[in-house]
Amino acid sequence: MLRIENIHKRYGERVIFQGLHHRFGAGCVALCDENGSGKSTLPGILAGTIDADESDVWINGYSLRDTPLKAKSALAYVPDDCMAYPFQTGREFLELVASTRRTAVDGGTLDLAYRFGLAPHLDKRFERISPGTRKKIFTSATVLGKPSVVIVDEPGNGLNAAARDVLMDWFRTLATDRVVFFSSHDRKLTEGCGAKTIKLADPSTVE
Repeated sequence: MLRIENIHKRYGERVIFQGLHHRFGAGCVALCDENGSGKSTLPGILAGTIDADESDVWINGYSLRDTPLKAKSALAYVPDDCMAYPFQTGREFLELVASTRRTAVDGGTLDLAYRFGLAPHLDKRFERISPGTRKKIFTSATVLGKPSVVIVDEPGNGLNAAARDVLMDWFRTLATDRVVFFSSHDRKLTEGCGAKTIKLADPSTVE
C-alpha cells in the first residue's frame, strides 16, 4: 500500500536521507527517532508537502511523483501543526475534505469527532481553538473517503488522556486493513497503537 524508493534529502550540507527505501502493508508503523533525525521531514515527503531532492513514493499503486492526484486521493495526512484556513470552522474543514474526496461528512465521521469531544468546537474557527482540538478535527477527517494510507506527524501532541485513548483505538481499527504511518517520541502511545517501530538509520529493519 505504501512504498518509498530512493529518498534523498539534505538541508545545506546536512544529509537527512540518502537512498531511503521501504515497503509497508496494512498495519501501524511508528518512527521513534530523536528530534532532528528527520522523523517530521519524512511524513511531509510521503504526503507530498515537502519536496525531496530525489524520491518516488507509491501510494496504493500510484506514484506520488508521476500521478500525484491519484496518489493523494488514497492518502490522508495529519501534520503536526493542524492549522487550516484561520477563519474556517472545523465543520467547514470536514466538509471541504469530504468534497475533495467525493464523499460526504457522514455518521462515521461525526461519531469519531464526538468521541474526541468535538461537539462544542466544530462550529468554531480554527484561529480560536487549541492545537490539540485542531489535531482532533484533522484526525476525524481520516474517516472520509476511506484512504488506504494515513500519515500523521506527532499524533499525540496536545491531546489529553481521554483523547489519546480514542486516538489509539482509532489507529488500531484503521491498521486492520490500511497503513497507518506516524512519527512520535512517545513510546506509550506507540505501544498503545500496537505499532511496529522503524529506525531511520536502518529503515529495512522493523521492530
